[in-house]
Amino acid sequence: MAAAASHRSHLAALRSRPGAKVLIVGGGINGVATFRQLALQGVDVALIERGDYCQGASGASSHMIHGGIRYLENGEFRLVHESVQERNSLLEIAPHYVKPLRTTIPIFSTFSGILSAPVRFLTHRSGKATERGAVLIKAGLVIYDLFAGAGGRNTPWHKFRGTKGSLAELPMLRTDVKYTATYFDASVHNPERLTLDVLRDGLEANRQARAANYVSLIGHNESGARLRDELTGEEFDFDAEIIVNATGAWVDLTNGSIGAPSQFMGGTKGSHIVLDHPALLAACGGREIFFEHSDGRIVLIYPMGDRVLVGTTDIDADMSEPARCTDAEVEYFFELIRHVFPTIEVGHEQIVYKFSGVRPLPRHDDTAPGFVSRDYRIERSELAGESIMFSLVGGKWTTFRALGETLGGKVLDELGVSSTVSTRGLPIGGGKNFPDSSAALQSWFGARSLLASRARLEVLLTRYGTRADAVLDAIGPNDPTLPGCAELSVAELRYLAEHEQLGMLSDVFIRRTSLAFRGLVTNELLVQVADAIAPVLGWDAAEQARQVSECARVLTEDHGSNLALTNA
Repeated sequence: MAAAASHRSHLAALRSRPGAKVLIVGGGINGVATFRQLALQGVDVALIERGDYCQGASGASSHMIHGGIRYLENGEFRLVHESVQERNSLLEIAPHYVKPLRTTIPIFSTFSGILSAPVRFLTHRSGKATERGAVLIKAGLVIYDLFAGAGGRNTPWHKFRGTKGSLAELPMLRTDVKYTATYFDASVHNPERLTLDVLRDGLEANRQARAANYVSLIGHNESGARLRDELTGEEFDFDAEIIVNATGAWVDLTNGSIGAPSQFMGGTKGSHIVLDHPALLAACGGREIFFEHSDGRIVLIYPMGDRVLVGTTDIDADMSEPARCTDAEVEYFFELIRHVFPTIEVGHEQIVYKFSGVRPLPRHDDTAPGFVSRDYRIERSELAGESIMFSLVGGKWTTFRALGETLGGKVLDELGVSSTVSTRGLPIGGGKNFPDSSAALQSWFGARSLLASRARLEVLLTRYGTRADAVLDAIGPNDPTLPGCAELSVAELRYLAEHEQLGMLSDVFIRRTSLAFRGLVTNELLVQVADAIAPVLGWDAAEQARQVSECARVLTEDHGSNLALTNA
């Protein structure tokens, strides 16, 4: 089957051949990475996702690819080492989406935390909040940099500055800052599109491999799995020797729904807000501000283009309720901004987007949320009809490639199949042949100058990486963009509908583009986009109107967008 196809064709591929050696449930980054790993080995593998790809925790991340310096405090040295090495690798194999991120930690004491850190290390309890001082942070950064250089360094060593140098670089910081520590991690400005790229790599590697979004697992018996098309309500059977439960924080709920109850998970909710705030953007000085709030929680202020991302919380989640950013969390974010930039005013009117997700953490009982392991483990169980199930507990964005290789290896062992292809060093999607210098970038634009304007080419390269060439072939030269939105055209929208499994109108704004994230969606644009994709997706006038209404609800109620303000 063709890798690039609409949602309906991918669903039809599942229904026409209702079985596979392996069925992966969950289309977040870890499920998709495992899918790619198995597809590359020639395994007959299928993946389903009950919503859209990267709709859950994978799409609600802090947009960081990082080693997790704070995990050193938990004693998770193996995880930090793996994470730093995977960060370095992603800078090389996914350069279209993963970029170096200069990060600065403002520090307000020298020796604080030296005595309490061992207690936190040994007990994994937060206790009374004690500020981490320069000595403690310096020790962590030295270890962090040593881990980063173990396999070949592609980020600079960290640097410390005193009060004078810190305020010269970041003059809006609190004047009682004693030091700043600056080091490099990495950012992923398009996590949703990176997930789609990994998925498409798997589909293109193996003609047997199939994947469909808006399909859920609702049961299992000796005849196999029972699936449901969430867009039509139709149900059908699907047989698989092995089921991989990669549904993140919903692992226990998924297991319970098929008669295999478990108590593996203890997810915590993390929320973020996105601000249109030029003064705060300028105050960040082109780098992420990563610091300890007054309650001991590590938080961030993160410039992304002309917007600023602020996060994150860490609250035990009620899985029976949808994850949403609350008013109390917003006030917490305003407080943390004032904690480091006391003279900068921020208000609700500057919020253009809010989002929240549930981290797939293991059950942690008395352990404080901030000290729960971010590592992963794999649980094996047996289902009716001699099927085997692997449940993924934990996992973080940065280590998705290594996790996919590990989980895929467990599946291959169960099947008695050897791995023949490694994903280590393998370019991802539009990262292949991505321009790696200013000269190469200019050459790329120059070679396509007759096809579109420079501004349009920049949008396409940012959105698709080098897969932009396939989009350019599909939309044709000098394709006119939509009125009021220079980032989309009717032809490109039809390409998305035909090739990227759109199921809902909101998929376009939240996960196929970053328009919602940046607060650039208007009521008029909702209608224009629906008009463009409706013929491809088979929506009649009533369904098109319903999609517009539902998308407006999702953006305003779930994500705090102000469509009326944006439309003004």
